Amino acid sequence: MSVRRLAAVDAQTFWMSTQVPNDQFLLYTFAGVFDGLDDVLAGLADRARACPDLTMRVADGCALRYPRWVPAPVDANQVRLHAAGLSWAACLSVVAALADDQLDPRSAAWRLHVFASVSGAPGASSPVTVAVVQIAHCLADGTRSAELAAWLFGRDVPVRPLAAGRRGSLVLRGITAACSHRAMVRDLEAGRLAPAGEPQLPILTNNAPAGPRRIRTLLRQRSALPAGRTVTVAVLNAIGVALDGYLRDRIEDPARLSAEVLLAKPGIRLAQNHFRSIGVGLHPRLDPIARAGAIDADLRAGRSRAEHPATLAADRAFAATPAPLLRWGVAQFDPAVRAARVTGATVVSSVNRGPADLHFGPAPVLWTAGYPALSPMMGLTHGVHGLGDTIAVSVHGAESGVDIDDYTARLDCALGR
Repeated sequence: MSVRRLAAVDAQTFWMSTQVPNDQFLLYTFAGVFDGLDDVLAGLADRARACPDLTMRVADGCALRYPRWVPAPVDANQVRLHAAGLSWAACLSVVAALADDQLDPRSAAWRLHVFASVSGAPGASSPVTVAVVQIAHCLADGTRSAELAAWLFGRDVPVRPLAAGRRGSLVLRGITAACSHRAMVRDLEAGRLAPAGEPQLPILTNNAPAGPRRIRTLLRQRSALPAGRTVTVAVLNAIGVALDGYLRDRIEDPARLSAEVLLAKPGIRLAQNHFRSIGVGLHPRLDPIARAGAIDADLRAGRSRAEHPATLAADRAFAATPAPLLRWGVAQFDPAVRAARVTGATVVSSVNRGPADLHFGPAPVLWTAGYPALSPMMGLTHGVHGLGDTIAVSVHGAESGVDIDDYTARLDCALGR
């Protein structure tokens, strides 16, 4: 691979990771247990070597310029074998604790964890093999990390290289962004574009993560979710019901309950990270049909704002930010400072990871899950991940933000309605 600089958004993500850990953990369960693990791992290493994104690391040796992606050989230390024979609950505990050992992308930007002979996994009547791909967020967002993991586990669809982009002039792009923003304001005032919802006051689930961090996963078949709605809308509908009941039982009654939902950006991908977040109302007081319609409308409105020329112009201006200025800006962030308002009571990341065509050696894949990272203002996050016909709805929470077993039981019930 040739040496190239990190895009501004990827550099920002890399620099921020030292203050707010943001590694991603993609979990895959594979049917069965087998011998010959060394041969399987050797085959996975060969596939990694054939993927440019899996053979690079970050070099950041000059404060006046952006970090660069440079070649990095696939190292044996990037595969970690964990104790075999764990129960599903014990495996989840280990996976949750992996967040305490974040990657240093200057050495390696990804790592593979393997758990053999895990018993009691959802959707499996016999022991399974669990593989967890740990990926530095500067290397990939949720969509691209799923593509990288799929390549690693045998999908014959190479991960596309990024399109070549020009950095451009910050001044010229800034002027264009300002003009486009005025046009966006006119569209909002004329009702041609729906406004974003107002940020909400922090509530219990926005507590800074403290105490044990735990993860849970619920499985559903696509056919078991309400017809006529997307998976994301159906799960957000259930989250609204579960979260509202959970908070009310704790004498917490938010005036407006919403979620921060991560959306893929439109247009050509010019960076490893190509997404944005929007606030989506959960509307728990509406009846189920009206609530689903309102959530769907909020998502559509968010996508419309994301596709507006003003949003695209702002992204282009940010991409032209000089490295010293962006580096200085990131350094001003203080994770201990509490925000007066937040986008949502929880984060929801929803990614369709494609067909169930993956394998770990001879073992076919059963399902996949993911656990979005917690942050100083977010003690509860959700992952929604589809593979084939199976949807995994995952919960990641800190003790300070949520009683995860109580909340997950409520979510399980809400998903079944």
